[in-house]
Amino acid sequence: MSRPVRVAIVGAGPAGIYAADALLKSELATAPGVSIDLIERLPAPFGLIRYGVAPDHPRIKGIVTALHQVLDKPQVRLLGNVDYPGDLSLDELHRFYDALVFATGAEADRDLSIPGIELDGSYGAADFVSWYDGHPEVPREWPLEAEQVAVLGVGNVALDVARVLAKTADELLTTEIPPNVHAGLAANRAVEVHVFGRRGPAQAKFSPMELRELDHSPTIEVVVDPEDIDYDDASIATRRANKQADMVASTLENWAIRDIGDRPHRIHLHFFENPVEILGEDGRVVALRTERTELDGTGNTVGTGAFREWPVQAVYRAVGYRSDELPKLPFDALSATVPHEAGRVQENGAHLPSVYVTGWVKRGPVGLIGHTKGDANETVACLVADHAAGALRPAAEPAESAVIDFLRSRGVDFTTWEGWHRLDAHEKALGQSQGRERVKVVDRVAMLDASASDRATERNPR
Repeated sequence: MSRPVRVAIVGAGPAGIYAADALLKSELATAPGVSIDLIERLPAPFGLIRYGVAPDHPRIKGIVTALHQVLDKPQVRLLGNVDYPGDLSLDELHRFYDALVFATGAEADRDLSIPGIELDGSYGAADFVSWYDGHPEVPREWPLEAEQVAVLGVGNVALDVARVLAKTADELLTTEIPPNVHAGLAANRAVEVHVFGRRGPAQAKFSPMELRELDHSPTIEVVVDPEDIDYDDASIATRRANKQADMVASTLENWAIRDIGDRPHRIHLHFFENPVEILGEDGRVVALRTERTELDGTGNTVGTGAFREWPVQAVYRAVGYRSDELPKLPFDALSATVPHEAGRVQENGAHLPSVYVTGWVKRGPVGLIGHTKGDANETVACLVADHAAGALRPAAEPAESAVIDFLRSRGVDFTTWEGWHRLDAHEKALGQSQGRERVKVVDRVAMLDASASDRATERNPR
């Protein structure tokens, strides 16, 4: 193949952009060269960074600066507001590209099978995160009538949900939250948020910094029951071997022994409480039932048979994300991932030629954002090896203009990298008028309008 290798990366979040970066650093970039299109369902790039990170965590959003450097490369184009498979099917992608890398992430909530999960007032944390992050595909309003709220899970998403529920709207007004989110949070009635984990402090999946940030708000009192500070031999070994786990446990210990202050809102962090049922009346949540657990010596827990009911009017499950099935690709419903071998998509024990995966749709929603770099490097190494072996499926129409012409013929209102710069400038201008860094635009049509002058033009026509 003497021309540049044409690669479509479906998904322009961190996983997809890291894959593009890995391609640009591979031997393919030198000879015969690579030409990469990042195909994104939403009008804006950055995926989890834009729509999964809490608005009061600008430090994490700083990763966007590094991602910008990849999208600035002349070998990379962004085609936003393009849906797979609605606008480009699998066969059509093969028509225009020599290799396909799916990096579609995980946006849905993992199921939790306990009685009452279907009650009104029972929510998935992912849906709530999408709401307060201004995702264009979720409702503009969120019911926040509950005064006592339960959050199930002891990871960073659970902390984000608890913190946003407990903070005042004005505390978050310094962030990029859109007007509808500020209005919703201003009406929030929550004064007590209870976070539940079935295991102990040494097994919590919080990041130390995220946990400590919970205590920074002048309106939130963080409460830990001293009886929840307990360790078995395996827990002690975990603390010795894992500095982050030790830091988390130490922070929780310090909170457990201090006097409780008088800040108006409280977040209670509960350990050794396994949620077993959500109780309801007239179809609405009225309480959460938990079973007290205890450590079994291995770091796991067993039930004690002692149950307690906690009066709450809303329950948020933050027990993990799951990827959606990708049409025309194999899918493991149990792990909610695409079957693969080192990133090569596998169907009936054989590699689907020219089809690869990376990120959470490849390995499941575990690890931090930076961990997807390793995924990308592994997947791209396989793609490069397959090219060297002549195993890629050549595109029938590899010209860079071909997919643009096709999208235009279908009337697809796609956005580009220049379009993102215009949207970015528009959001910053909205923020400047209010003394804020930016105000996020939520409505899809408004996002397209802000990108409009560049919406239907190619980047670097070649």
